Amino acid sequence: MKLVLAISYPSFKSLSFLIYEDSPGDAKIFDNIVKVLIRRRALHKGSTLILDKGFYSYLHYVEGIARFKIVPLIFLRKNFNLNRALGMLSYPLEVFNGKPAYVEEKKHFYNSLVLEFREKICRWKDFKLIRSIIEYIFKLAKNPFVFSKLHRYTMRSVEKTCALCVLLTGVVISLGINSKKDLQRLAEL
Repeated sequence: MKLVLAISYPSFKSLSFLIYEDSPGDAKIFDNIVKVLIRRRALHKGSTLILDKGFYSYLHYVEGIARFKIVPLIFLRKNFNLNRALGMLSYPLEVFNGKPAYVEEKKHFYNSLVLEFREKICRWKDFKLIRSIIEYIFKLAKNPFVFSKLHRYTMRSVEKTCALCVLLTGVVISLGINSKKDLQRLAEL
């Protein structure tokens, strides 16, 4: 099984978690994750969603901006070409529905998303610290809270155990243990 944990920044509090059977590849579950986070109101229009390299796909950049109206900041692979990614972006057809004033407003919003995407993707290395803190949060959930030794046979029992681990991790973070150094120490217990 695969656990996806959504965490807010800068508070590092848990927003939502999703469990997938058969451990599907990250790229295959991108759409589902974004839809669920939007439905649960954990992700809003104009928000930035930081994902690791497993979600890497030019299509996810396009879908994130055009379809979901978010800025998908997916950690890059070596062969990433910014011009190719930007060349794939164009106004979605829904932008042109409505009165001319609304069309201009929608175009402006879409252009602002593309501009923000371009700025953030050009300085994606600045987000590595956030990613490393998130990795320690995952280690915290796995090691001290026995999530790594999860032996359950029904989806319901897996969900209950995951919910408990996420809750305990959230409690630890809300108590003020949220720096990289503190999380590292606690995760290695």
